[in-house]
Amino acid sequence: MESKLGATIQGIHDSPTLAAFAVAGAGSSAVDWLLSVAGASRTALEITVPYSETSFSEYIGHQPEQTVSVEASRSLAHAAYDRALRLRNDVRPIVGVACTATIATDRPKRGDHRGHVGLWTSEGWSVFSLTLEKSLRDRAGEEQLLSVLILKTLASACDVPDLLKLELSDSEHIEESGEIFDPALDAFNKEHISSVTFVSDGSSQGDLYHQGGVLSGSFNPLHQGHQDMVSVASRTLNAPVIYELSVTNVDKPPLRDDVVRERIGQFRDVGDLVITKAPVFYEKAQLFPGCTFIIGWDTMVRLVDPKYYDGDHAKMILALNQIQSVGCDFLVAGRINDATFKTLADIKIPT
Repeated sequence: MESKLGATIQGIHDSPTLAAFAVAGAGSSAVDWLLSVAGASRTALEITVPYSETSFSEYIGHQPEQTVSVEASRSLAHAAYDRALRLRNDVRPIVGVACTATIATDRPKRGDHRGHVGLWTSEGWSVFSLTLEKSLRDRAGEEQLLSVLILKTLASACDVPDLLKLELSDSEHIEESGEIFDPALDAFNKEHISSVTFVSDGSSQGDLYHQGGVLSGSFNPLHQGHQDMVSVASRTLNAPVIYELSVTNVDKPPLRDDVVRERIGQFRDVGDLVITKAPVFYEKAQLFPGCTFIIGWDTMVRLVDPKYYDGDHAKMILALNQIQSVGCDFLVAGRINDATFKTLADIKIPT
């Protein structure tokens, strides 16, 4: 392997960034190169080749107008990022990397030979598009060029020095499209990410990994009882507990931006708060797999009452199964009800 290529890949493996890859039409050489250098398990969470149109559509969740386009590459990178969210198991940063291309094959092509390399992170997205000069290279040459572009894109995301050179003709150039969000709350409001964690020191990060307990609430206002529940739960679980606020509600309008910012401000120097758009627990569970939700006795009663699922017992069981399937459970705090202290033992749990 050429020294600059090997050094770039080693730098990628030595960085903390984890990646999920999806390549279609070209880019398999980039995968081969990455896997041929020791340490690939520190980088690659998953590598997918959705080559057929059906596979491509299933991977991104819809039928694209074109499978080789800026939008298709963006969707492919987004889907790869979502896979990385599900597959990660620590706080390292994650990215989705994609390539969709049409290059030289065993028959003449009327359209351009071209490729689009996509990148999706918690901070934004980018697509690097390259139209290739026909007949200048064979298939292997076009494959290699796009694979180098993939590695350059990944290296940049990993803050690895750019040592690789693209050998382009005078008629070839890279076109970049994309959007970067700052702060993370902007990315959340525009539905680029699913959550934002506001750390007690005032910093924030999108789609931050958490393992431990989650106390959900409206926090209007945050009071000592909330803080005591977090403290007790943290000791009980022997794990960190965060506060969670959904800005959307089942039967109320979404919280206004000024209200959200006011609620966030309460947690400065108190604890970490994550905001989501997941008003019900089976949706929260998808964002916090393996976590324990801290709830009161009255909430647990509603959680296992079909009345709160439109009277549909099967709908309730489905929701509970979705929570269980991602490894989530509940820590229930007792409450006084009708002058009697009620605990989990007083609730009939469906089986």
